[in-house]
Amino acid sequence: MDQRDTAPDSWELEEDAGEAPAAAAAEAASAAAAAAAFAALNVNAKPFVPNVNAAVFVPGFLQGSPADDAPASADGIKTEQLLTIPAPVENGGTESDMATEEETWEQKEEPGGGGGGEGGEKEEEGAGGGQGRPCDEVVQWREGEDDEDDEDEMMEEEEEELPVPKVAPAQPDAPKKEHVNVVFIGHVDAGKSTIGGQIMYLTGMVEKRTLEKYEREAKEKNRETWYLSWALDTNQEERDKGKTVEVGRAYFETEKKHFTILDAPGHKSFVPNMIGGASQADLAVLVISARKGEFETGFEKGGQTREHAMLAKTAGVKHLIVLVNKMDDPTVNWSLDRYEECKEKLVPFLKKVGFNPKKDIYFMPCSGLTGSNLKDPVPECTWYTGLPFISHLDSLPSFSRSSDGPVRLPIVDKYKDMGTVILGKLESGCISKAQQLVMMPNRHTVEVLSLLSDDVETDDADPGENLKLRLKGIEEEEILPGFILCNAENLCHSGRTFDAQIVIIEHKSIICPGYNAVLHIHTCIEEVQITALICLVDKKSGEKSKTRPRFVKQDQVCIARLRAAGTICLETFKDFPQMGRFTLRDEGKTIAIGKVLKLVPDKD
Repeated sequence: MDQRDTAPDSWELEEDAGEAPAAAAAEAASAAAAAAAFAALNVNAKPFVPNVNAAVFVPGFLQGSPADDAPASADGIKTEQLLTIPAPVENGGTESDMATEEETWEQKEEPGGGGGGEGGEKEEEGAGGGQGRPCDEVVQWREGEDDEDDEDEMMEEEEEELPVPKVAPAQPDAPKKEHVNVVFIGHVDAGKSTIGGQIMYLTGMVEKRTLEKYEREAKEKNRETWYLSWALDTNQEERDKGKTVEVGRAYFETEKKHFTILDAPGHKSFVPNMIGGASQADLAVLVISARKGEFETGFEKGGQTREHAMLAKTAGVKHLIVLVNKMDDPTVNWSLDRYEECKEKLVPFLKKVGFNPKKDIYFMPCSGLTGSNLKDPVPECTWYTGLPFISHLDSLPSFSRSSDGPVRLPIVDKYKDMGTVILGKLESGCISKAQQLVMMPNRHTVEVLSLLSDDVETDDADPGENLKLRLKGIEEEEILPGFILCNAENLCHSGRTFDAQIVIIEHKSIICPGYNAVLHIHTCIEEVQITALICLVDKKSGEKSKTRPRFVKQDQVCIARLRAAGTICLETFKDFPQMGRFTLRDEGKTIAIGKVLKLVPDKD
């Protein structure tokens, strides 16, 4: 029976009954609008905590815009923004709702808020878009979530607010700056990540307020001296323990050059990661701590200072800068005696590794935490007359690279992002957009969809640049680190068996045919077996023994035949040094270093 035909219970209700269909229609319309707005929300996305009172995110290329100069109010929020935030009251929220909303944000308000890339952009759309509805819906949705763990929210905020390096747009006619890859190596806790973070701050790649936020968070965890390293140690585990695990990447520019920082882990458990980082570097910075006891620990037999210097040399780093860090420590206090003491102990060892003390090594005192002698000279340190660190890097001679050689790009890492993305350093040759390349050893033909050099999109890349390539024609699962991108006309060699000259550096017992170890060659890690010892080589004269040795021991040099468990890409050292040097490791120690002399074709 139709509702309109029935008599109302009371005559007062009759008016209401008359208005009911209209109210129902309005209600349905608003519900539909709300549903549409909710449909726009990606509920399956990683939970995003909208910080509506945060400072509007200004991309790097708009830094000088007038909005930036808006006067800040007492609690660090720009006044201009406060005006642009749509009032929740308009959209059906009550005054009390608004008050509680403000309270929750008061508690969470931080001057460094809104620094995150995507998060910031979304907020900007919400705040400046003029459409109050979506922003308010998000706010109400946020209120419903308030009873979640505070810890989770902190984690989400940290993830959301990773520093987004600012990149100045390149002038179209400006000459391309030379790319130099710098790897920071050294013993655990020598201050590698802190120096990296400080350099990024001094060159304007990390904003001051982001660092202030890190400093506050680090203080809460009673780790106030760690905040600079958080610019490079971005994941939670690294921050909690204060130890780098993966090779951190960042970049900065000077007047003449464009530098990529590779922040290698110092802990001995993560040496394989460090080798991957060093294999991409042109220049190594060995960071040692001048603090009493710390230098000695790093330099003793089990310390990483020795191993890292040796691995960097094996990875093909020609130039080494030794930064004597923590010179501002009370036990050191910029003392020349301590600096010279560290220098005297290091030089003989570095000479033994193969660096030339006169040409390849440069010593320099500094303090990563205070930034002394990184950009500006130090008044307390009267005895050091050389250039500060960044100026010294800028004044280094250019590296010779052949751009007309064959394309060789060893792959460091890969992931999925609207296609297959690979990371690596272009060792030789040039790559351009839409170019057809071949992935070895699988022989997949791929096409380059887009090229990013240090997160800046370009159309072509020269040798020495750290690249991200988006590829077409191959799945992410079909790629492994250690594969090589080549041009079809000149493929790199691949195989399993090769002859190599090996120097045994550290091994307690003897090594006989049948010995297994882990081979690190360019970015590839593979298990190998020494199948035969061919001859011993005299260290001084270079003469080869006539008879086959039955074993080799520490400090001997031999030529041996090695067989890898799977097919790997490699070249002879003579043809292509970057892909012909390798390290053998076993039980977490570096046992031998060597170079590929000859590739042996597989019988099968």
